Amino acid sequence: MSNPSQQEDQEFQTSKINYSLWEMVLYMLKLGAIGFGGPIALIGYMHRDLVEQKKWISESEYAEGLALAQLAPGPLAAQMGIYLSYVHYGILGATIGGIAFILPSFFMVVTLGWVYVQYGGISWMQAVFYGVGACVIGIIANSAYKLTQKMIKGKLVWIIYLISISITVITESEIIWTFLLAGVLVWFAEAPPKKWFQGNKSLSIAPLFLLTQATTTVAQEGILWKILLYFSQAGAFVFGSGLAIVPFLYGGVVKDFQWLTDKQFVDAVAVAMITPGPVVITTGFIGFLVAGLSGSVVAALGTFIPCYLFTILPAPYFKKYGKLPGIAAFVQGVTVAATGAITGAVIVLAKRSLIDIPTVAIALISIALLWKFKKKLPEPLLVLGAAIAGLILYPLVG
Repeated sequence: MSNPSQQEDQEFQTSKINYSLWEMVLYMLKLGAIGFGGPIALIGYMHRDLVEQKKWISESEYAEGLALAQLAPGPLAAQMGIYLSYVHYGILGATIGGIAFILPSFFMVVTLGWVYVQYGGISWMQAVFYGVGACVIGIIANSAYKLTQKMIKGKLVWIIYLISISITVITESEIIWTFLLAGVLVWFAEAPPKKWFQGNKSLSIAPLFLLTQATTTVAQEGILWKILLYFSQAGAFVFGSGLAIVPFLYGGVVKDFQWLTDKQFVDAVAVAMITPGPVVITTGFIGFLVAGLSGSVVAALGTFIPCYLFTILPAPYFKKYGKLPGIAAFVQGVTVAATGAITGAVIVLAKRSLIDIPTVAIALISIALLWKFKKKLPEPLLVLGAAIAGLILYPLVG
């Protein structure tokens, strides 16, 4: 006998689609324009609006999308937007809905990039980022703490987490193979292939498919090709929270390619924090600083095309195979390593952003406020307060 939730899903699925593709696109456009709070908040809005209120999406369809978004690399909120647009309108829906979700924040970061390039030397711009940069450290630190509480449980997981922190702090960059090795370790520890290899031979190498994504490199000349290749790699290794891209980007755009300075990079993260939509849209801002509008477009395409493909390609099959223990264990290991990298990035970036007593104070106050008010304090409001503090304090210390 089926339970009430199963009956509701069956009734939902047998009923006609009660919304148009255009309505879904408009919803995604609106969410992308006003959706502050990070990936967890954004997918929460989607559940509230699309499942509970509008009833466009069933509980089971939402759950399948969330599981796929957690499994596949890519920014969580963007993948959920793509998948939920895919549910009833297929690839066309996923394509248009995904673009609608990303476009508002993309236009915002391009505009801010233009302002930053044109007026970055003006004191008010420096003052704003003086305060916001310190606040961002507090926000990331708080996010890293919450992720650690949620994800890090068990001896093996703690070891992987601490090693990932150490590697990030020592190398000041994200080592992709740390993620992949962590996934394989947890895979073999929690769900060894011998336990489920038989009867699933065609899927037993599924986690290894992800390994191949890191080994494909193409030598290209020209800055736009370099931007496209690098940001495609970045987009392919963002698991869960968009903050996971921060240490990866720092190692590439600051250390390896030297496209940005430390200060410019922290400013880029700050821009992502003060705009709605997915955090990884900061790649559009970085691309603009490196190569103007063309660089911004190429960086955004490179970041989001992998997550789009990782969503629509497995979508038809995920309902049947997504719960395989080996795949789930691999993703757990990767997520743990990503959490360690985020925590390590807090330390790396703090050394460069917290340069004096006022910036340290702003960061600590940000952490304290986030801790005290939990979900009741919107991050954009906190960032606005830090910007005002920067405008007041920067002339005094400068």
